Amino acid sequence: MATSILQANEKIYEVTKPGSVLKSLDWNQLASNNPLEDSLAIAKLCYLLGVFDGHGGPACARVLAKRLLSYIAASLPSQHVSSLLLEQMTPTTEFRPEIESLYAYEFNQYHASVSHLRDTLCHDESQSSMDSTERALLTAFDAMDQQLSEEALAFLLGPEMSDILQRVPRWDWKPWWADAFPSRDKVLQLSTLSTAMSGAVATVAHVSSNSLVIANTGDCQAVLGYLSEDGSWGARKLGKEHTSENPSEVERLYNEHPRSERDTVLRMDRLLGQLMPLRAFGDFRFKWPRHVLEKWVTPILGESALPANYKTPPYLSARPEIIKHTLSPRDKFVVIASDGLWDLLSPTQVVRLVGEHMSGRVALGPLTLPPGDVTLEEINKMLQQRREGLSKRPLDTNAATHLIRHALASTETGLDPDRLSELLSLPDDVVRLFRDDITIIVAYFDTDYLLKSLPQSNHE
Repeated sequence: MATSILQANEKIYEVTKPGSVLKSLDWNQLASNNPLEDSLAIAKLCYLLGVFDGHGGPACARVLAKRLLSYIAASLPSQHVSSLLLEQMTPTTEFRPEIESLYAYEFNQYHASVSHLRDTLCHDESQSSMDSTERALLTAFDAMDQQLSEEALAFLLGPEMSDILQRVPRWDWKPWWADAFPSRDKVLQLSTLSTAMSGAVATVAHVSSNSLVIANTGDCQAVLGYLSEDGSWGARKLGKEHTSENPSEVERLYNEHPRSERDTVLRMDRLLGQLMPLRAFGDFRFKWPRHVLEKWVTPILGESALPANYKTPPYLSARPEIIKHTLSPRDKFVVIASDGLWDLLSPTQVVRLVGEHMSGRVALGPLTLPPGDVTLEEINKMLQQRREGLSKRPLDTNAATHLIRHALASTETGLDPDRLSELLSLPDDVVRLFRDDITIIVAYFDTDYLLKSLPQSNHE
């Protein structure tokens, strides 16, 4: 029973395209909230891998999983966006026809303007040192969050939205609400507002050739697993969480607001005493002008929609931190996961578990001899390695499932099946007290491919 629950959402994808830096992908999700507030998205454009951890409901995370990778693809130079849309490998939420039509319209507007945006960014001295992938990730994250804001404002304010937009930097397309959709459509109003009032953090990886670029907003996390020279596993965190435990992030927040707000902008380690992540998509009750919240949002959602001590918004940004890494043959995989995993396992534990799983999974397949002549000594060595692998043979073929099982059931003496069953059978109204939603992507690199690209890696 426990195993069937753990394996219900797992997926393994073997990369068959020759000349790819990725060898395979494992992913899985385990819900704590009902409905699950995490989402993920994977697309074959080179490769884009995204984990989205929602809060205040699943709406924002689901919208990001559906839309953000396409915006990144459109922002990359010389890319055919339609190929991405055809090759998104993970299912996304299907919305009502009115919403689907709105999202398609907005994306077409963005796509039509994106070449101009790239030219503008290329001439921006503050971003002149960025490469095209970094610019694409920053542009897409900013544009996506701004569109979520404008969509909700349009159906809240209608024509009065123009007064708001005059105070907000925006891209150069004509406001879609002007003539594309009726501004008082209740379905669109409620849908866009629920997305805007919920929120989500995100970690997206772009993998191409021997380059790994991470865009991180919030407290999801990406960790690289590599083999040290002595053969032991090493873990490298790619970026830091944007929470009160990150001193540079706290300092950034303080610097963006008056000294008089030092005691209120961060209280009980939360933004305005309420929000744990200090960067996020959505959550526009921490971003919109106060009078918009008072006049338009609190009549619908109540006084709690306006945080206490709300004086100098915006307090929150979706702008990501960018981390770039040149892959070497020692780099074996990257794990991207929501904080539901990292709350239970450290990066070192995660990398060790995936590394052991790699060895054990090899033992699950048939023994195959290399081509050409093989000596008895070589065969004996292979059999010894196989015996060692069989001793570590995992219960799950999927590494993401393997991690979830160990996150829930590990004890000092090994896996505790009773503990696992108990944590998987908790009722909906108490399970969140013990664990969060968990979403994991494990992406394995092709060592042979990276060996061939070694001359380009030597400068790292």
